[in-house]
Amino acid sequence: STIMAPIKDTEINPEERHTMLSEFIKSIAFKRQQITKVFQKGDEVEVASQVYGFIGSYYNATIISPIGAYHYRIKYKTLLTDDECTPLEEMVSAAVIRPVPPHQDETMSNGFSLYDMVDVFANDGWWFGFISGKIGEEYYVYFPTTADNIAYPRHMLRFHQEWVNGKWKYLPKTRN
Repeated sequence: STIMAPIKDTEINPEERHTMLSEFIKSIAFKRQQITKVFQKGDEVEVASQVYGFIGSYYNATIISPIGAYHYRIKYKTLLTDDECTPLEEMVSAAVIRPVPPHQDETMSNGFSLYDMVDVFANDGWWFGFISGKIGEEYYVYFPTTADNIAYPRHMLRFHQEWVNGKWKYLPKTRN
């Protein structure tokens, strides 16, 4: 196995930090969104998957129509129907829908640090994890919901943000 280049970090031991962050990310991934926004036809959104094995991933979609007070019909941008010819449409609960996070400019993402919480664009969606190391120009990201640790180039990463009380928030670094 490759030796990870250490990124300086002197507080609690890495194993504890890894466990703490993993639990924190899982608690967010398995939680339903607060419903703080009513979406209109045509709105661009991200939909959190509730499918086992895909928890902790978000997919870009467009609202087709509201259905009652708590559901929407949506059309995915990157997910296709089984015949792979047309975008997948689905009815989803309002609790798994959030707006699209604001675009992060290059200046923000010119460096990620160890344990930063990030989303990685992979397999048609954004997957929630944290930086676990860096080798050369690639960042290793650990995904607590799938227990994978995978290297990605910087351009596939964004800082993770949560939609809270109608505002985007970066998660605090879990430093003591």
